[in-house]
Amino acid sequence: MELAERLKWLRTRHGLSQRELARRAGVNNSLISQIEQAAVNPSVATLKRVLDGFPISMGEFFSLEQAPRRQVFFRDHELVPMNSGQVRMWLVGPLHGRRLALQRELYPPGADTGPGMLSNEAEEAGLVLRGEIEVTVGEHCCLLRAGDGYYFDTREPHRFRNTGTEVCELVSAATPPTF
Repeated sequence: MELAERLKWLRTRHGLSQRELARRAGVNNSLISQIEQAAVNPSVATLKRVLDGFPISMGEFFSLEQAPRRQVFFRDHELVPMNSGQVRMWLVGPLHGRRLALQRELYPPGADTGPGMLSNEAEEAGLVLRGEIEVTVGEHCCLLRAGDGYYFDTREPHRFRNTGTEVCELVSAATPPTF
């Protein structure tokens, strides 16, 4: 399922109108309509805000049709895509019953998690594999390059932004998987 049909399916499954979901999420109901019609590809921050109207984490949202099963190894094509805006993310396995989310993330030059700061209930750590990424956590901001890492409490408002000229690739983990 693509993002647009996945959101519409989840909204109708919960018996919500576009207007009610928009009210719960604190967004304009035309935004919900545009996302469901694939007229707009929301930023990570905007999608998270919409999903908070259910509430459901992004990992759970993008794993919805995945049947829970015990799987230990995941080939590249088995990773769960969680794309939003320009940012590309792949989750290692569905989140059903898991206490940790591990994901691969790609940020093209100029891409970010959205104009607003994110926050949720978890701890997150990551390692930059290539490129560079500006990470803002609360009032602290740092430009991280390949080999650099981060670790923070995600209750602090945070944002990721590629200010460089090449794609930034990183691997991150969060526990519990509330993103």
